[in-house]
Amino acid sequence: MAWDFLVARSDLRQTRFQPADPPPLEDGQVRLAIENFALTANNVTYAAFGEAMRYWDFFPGPEGWGRVPVWGHARVEASAHPEVAVGRRFYGYLPMSTHLTVQARPGRAGLVDTAPHRQGLAAAYNHYQALDDDQVQDDHRALLQPLFITSFLIEDFLDEHGGFGAASVVLTSASSKTAIGLAHLLKKRGTSRVVGLTSPRGRAFVEGLGVYDQVLAYDDLPGATIARPAVSVDFAGDADVLRAVHETFGEDLAYSMLVGGAHWEAGGRQGGLPGPRPVFFFAPDRIAKRRQDWGPGGFDERYGEAWTGFVADAPRWLHARRSQGPEAIAAAWLDQVNGETRPDVGVTLAP
Repeated sequence: MAWDFLVARSDLRQTRFQPADPPPLEDGQVRLAIENFALTANNVTYAAFGEAMRYWDFFPGPEGWGRVPVWGHARVEASAHPEVAVGRRFYGYLPMSTHLTVQARPGRAGLVDTAPHRQGLAAAYNHYQALDDDQVQDDHRALLQPLFITSFLIEDFLDEHGGFGAASVVLTSASSKTAIGLAHLLKKRGTSRVVGLTSPRGRAFVEGLGVYDQVLAYDDLPGATIARPAVSVDFAGDADVLRAVHETFGEDLAYSMLVGGAHWEAGGRQGGLPGPRPVFFFAPDRIAKRRQDWGPGGFDERYGEAWTGFVADAPRWLHARRSQGPEAIAAAWLDQVNGETRPDVGVTLAP
């Protein structure tokens, strides 16, 4: 049976499954059968900011309910496009569902969904990468690639601006996968000290990664000795944590970047903070800029080189855990919403 997993927009802990028999295909459409997808704190961020950032608009749901976007793999089950063969596999942006119908425009590396409702949304999410049948990297690709691309773009942004002259880059929610990717890249470049802020229970894990020069529990920040000036990259989305960073550094904070919402329930206004005004980083805009700056193939080449080095080390610290079926999906979603998934475990799910 085909279904959609729905989340109440007003209460992320309220969920249900809805039957969703795919309609007949129109000319140019392709029906994808979803094989597997990753579920991380990033997907909770999509839901928490679903209204403001229009994440709910990619896969419309019934009134008051949303289909949370995830990243994963799908295979063509039926095709009404002469250039897209049944059985072909793709990686990309999917709903937590059994199926997705796209209006396909094939290209050099895959296809683009040109459905009218997606045309006003960030273009980076509409691309589906064609794959061969080698599924060896499925888990780590789905778990890390959509997060690492943000890490790559942030590091590139900081490098373009000379690191804002900072001696340290301070990352909140240091155990998050996007923060780990950024720390990996910053450590490799070696122009600033990389400082990770995390909870006491996550400290041993973060220290064991080997990508941070200094690891602190949140409560230890005010009295810690950290090289200044500093740049803050906030993955936590916790208003109290952000205020603590700003009050600790004050005018020694050279730049303050907002990225994620790992602590999504502790969010709040960022007004009245000492130091620079926090600036939200939106990865799709940066992708569009760099694709134009670097010309055809330039972005993919640079990103591919960075990704290869990162993913090769990922099995050392990230252990994929596979589950299947509606009950497993509902339970895994609540674990993520409640922040109960261990940082060294990557959850992949199959309908």
